[in-house]
Amino acid sequence: MVYLTALLGLAILLLAGDALVKGAVNLALRLGVPALIVSLTIVAFGTSAPELLISINAALDGAPGIALGNVVGSNTANVLLVLGVPAILAVMHTAECDTRKSYVIMLGASGLFILLAMRGVFDWVSGAMLLAVLAVILADNFRDSLKHRRNGALASAEAPAVAPDEALEEADPDMRWWKVILYLALGLAGLPLGADLLVDSAREIAQRFGVSDTVIGLTLVALGTSLPELATTVSAALRRQADVALGNVIGSNMFNLLAIIGVASLIAPMEVDAEFLRFDLWVMLGASLLLAPFVFMGRNITRSWGLALTAGYLAYVGFVLF
Repeated sequence: MVYLTALLGLAILLLAGDALVKGAVNLALRLGVPALIVSLTIVAFGTSAPELLISINAALDGAPGIALGNVVGSNTANVLLVLGVPAILAVMHTAECDTRKSYVIMLGASGLFILLAMRGVFDWVSGAMLLAVLAVILADNFRDSLKHRRNGALASAEAPAVAPDEALEEADPDMRWWKVILYLALGLAGLPLGADLLVDSAREIAQRFGVSDTVIGLTLVALGTSLPELATTVSAALRRQADVALGNVIGSNMFNLLAIIGVASLIAPMEVDAEFLRFDLWVMLGASLLLAPFVFMGRNITRSWGLALTAGYLAYVGFVLF
């Protein structure tokens, strides 16, 4: 039954996350926010909502390994798997995107996260610092969205203009307001339920197999909560919207580090497992650095790169488990 409960919790998380993304995207686009900024903020937050609820529940249940492992594992999966699998299906023309600013911010957030982890605990001080940085980033994105709205643009200045329904699968220009509100309500109601079921089941599975909460967080939980990002990125890649795909991953990683751990740290202090500092945090940072050629050198993520990234993720999971 514990495996069925875990699958049920994951299914609820995915459905609720999808509903939240649909509601949030259509709300944002109704307000005139361009697709790239939506992918860096609204979509990134929506697809990170499962991680947020998982980490909060884990912190409250006294399972910091699941909370931190979920975020670190998800960020690693976002780069290696979430970009790798779509690239195998269709070449991602990232050379046409300009995500340099957001990418540098993501690397900065990763560096700050590692420095705070070296303190040995994520407490209210760490949480306040992470959320303060997030507030600055959101304010900057808000200013960018206002600028684009004044200019009457539906896409960023660096990307060709596209209709919102072409840029994002979740966008429906004709969606009624009551549907937008319903999607938001279903997402916000379903996420806590799914998170609670998945965390409880994951801890029981860990106990049965004699592995730590950290390992379960880095693998099973992280992979499960990365599925919304994977679904969004596959859709964007097939629609040749590399800006949305890459923006979703970069934005999601920033939210994972700053918002999720920031909020969870304010709710309950979380001790950092020494294994994170020895290995997993550096894998996460190394995976993030792999994006540099695609961001700064105008390279596309080809099928060969997709295979290499995916293989790297499978090797990482195999090392953690065995």
